[in-house]
Amino acid sequence: MGARDDAKEVIVRFKGFLLTLVLVFSTLLTLPAAAEHTGAWVVSTTRLDDRLVELSVHSSAVGHDVGVRLLLPPDFDRYPARRWPTLYLLHGCCDGDTGFRSWTDKTDVEELTAHTNMLVVMPEGGPAGFYSDWVSGPRWETFHLTELRRIVERQYRSGTHRAVAGLSMGGFGALSYAARHPGFFRATASFSGVVHPTYQGTRSTQFVMDLVRGSGADPLALWGDPVANADVWAAHNPFDLARRLRGTKVYISAGNGEAGPLDGPDAGFDSLEQLLGEQSVAVADRLRASGVPVRTDFYGPGHHAWPYWERALHRAFPLLVRATR
Repeated sequence: MGARDDAKEVIVRFKGFLLTLVLVFSTLLTLPAAAEHTGAWVVSTTRLDDRLVELSVHSSAVGHDVGVRLLLPPDFDRYPARRWPTLYLLHGCCDGDTGFRSWTDKTDVEELTAHTNMLVVMPEGGPAGFYSDWVSGPRWETFHLTELRRIVERQYRSGTHRAVAGLSMGGFGALSYAARHPGFFRATASFSGVVHPTYQGTRSTQFVMDLVRGSGADPLALWGDPVANADVWAAHNPFDLARRLRGTKVYISAGNGEAGPLDGPDAGFDSLEQLLGEQSVAVADRLRASGVPVRTDFYGPGHHAWPYWERALHRAFPLLVRATR
């Protein structure tokens, strides 16, 4: 009887082992495939029209679900094996967690790209995330250039011919990403961008820190103290990284803060656009001094407002498209 009991115990244990294996493999098989490689996966997908797609992506780098909008190339469904040139379009600050919708909600980007076989990626970047891996906090750069890139490559056939453009905070992100990752983007464009965060010292550094503080975050968690951690600020600043943009097509536009043709009849003076216009001129001068050709559109009167950024995208679009061919 002892031998039979031992045999039964072995069989029971073996069955338990097999059940454990089945549960383990079932769990592994139900994990999103992208998560195994990137730490990010698509939580939900909504096709809003023939070309506009909205994703919710869980990001380990950011620490929560993140919104992304895509504009598919017009021939996306017709050519299921083709890889597409890709434009990353970055938003500005202070839209909560819905900034990723701003380009499609506030401009005609869908119509502008309707006849261009290019994938447009419009990711969330936080209310004041500044397109960076924070010293202590979210890692937006990792999300955009590693996690999200891999998802759009696998699931939407994004190719290696890329461009990046953005407005305000997104203009900073466009130039900073291109400079920090030479060769990753073939072209970069900034529209009224915060492209020189240390311009004239506290005039610009305090502006950046106030934006971060206004979003409810610790301003020192972004790049640290502008004096004690000047090296960290410089490591993200397009002005300091100008030489790293050699070989990249660069477009920079901004106004001067005076009331312009696209402003209302009672528009006054916009000191924010004045500051960012000065930053843009300083960066353009630095690029040229560093041997980097840059196309500029310093159009004079104009506020920090969407009508100018929509116009700027139209003007920059041919350069961005040509660079990704």
